[in-house]
Amino acid sequence: MDIEDVVIISDTHFGCQFAVCPPKVKLNEGGTYHQNKVQKKLYNMWNSFFNDFLPDTIKDKPFIFVHNGDIIDGTHHNSITQISHSITDQIKIACDMLAPIVKLPNCKGYYQVRGTEAHAGKSHQYEEDIAIQLNAIPNEAGIFSRHDLWIEINNKIINFSHHIGVTNSSQAETGSLQREIAEFYIEAGRYNIPKPNVIVRSHKHRFSKIDDRTTIALSTPAWQAITPFVWKSTFGRTKLPQIGGVILQVKENEILVKEKIWNIEHSKIIKI
Repeated sequence: MDIEDVVIISDTHFGCQFAVCPPKVKLNEGGTYHQNKVQKKLYNMWNSFFNDFLPDTIKDKPFIFVHNGDIIDGTHHNSITQISHSITDQIKIACDMLAPIVKLPNCKGYYQVRGTEAHAGKSHQYEEDIAIQLNAIPNEAGIFSRHDLWIEINNKIINFSHHIGVTNSSQAETGSLQREIAEFYIEAGRYNIPKPNVIVRSHKHRFSKIDDRTTIALSTPAWQAITPFVWKSTFGRTKLPQIGGVILQVKENEILVKEKIWNIEHSKIIKI
């Protein structure tokens, strides 16, 4: 079976009132949560990505699906912006949202990369639980979620990991990607090991990409709008949230990056 396409999403933060969620969520104690206005927009974007952009881009060809970390929001930093502080509720939302993708006939494998402990629980136990429920492909130790993922397609090596340096400066936004490439070059030369042809990172909720002709490095957008923690940063105050995902098409002679990104508009301007 020849697979060329890799569908990548990250930073879904299921369980947050600012993140994508189903129209109605049945809570653990019997109540029902209804998505708010922002979540309705996010949900429409989610459906457009998987029902329109994905089939338009790859048709019915087989693909593998990678979630690059921070599936749920958890109960981080004493925040109170969650739909529910019950991890059971958040895990249910994640499984309800991701299961239809994993079960697509042309999805030939789901891989779960671990995100941030503040969201995923100590030792990333919540992400591991979700990966088990969704039958993620385990690593060589039998663990269903992983800190990094290395795959080879058409003799091209792709490296996935969640974290990367974050900046408040637009001018420096690709600097952390360049550093990832440089460090892999150093290690490859030092130990005579292969370096990746594609490096995929997430965490900063921003899409960016650089290509130095031998390696492509990119960071993925998110599925979460601006939260109170982001408003304190320059990016939170000046930038629009980037929502969406990425499809890598790894062919014998080229690697294509097909991103789909939406913005959520800023607050309305008040005319005086």
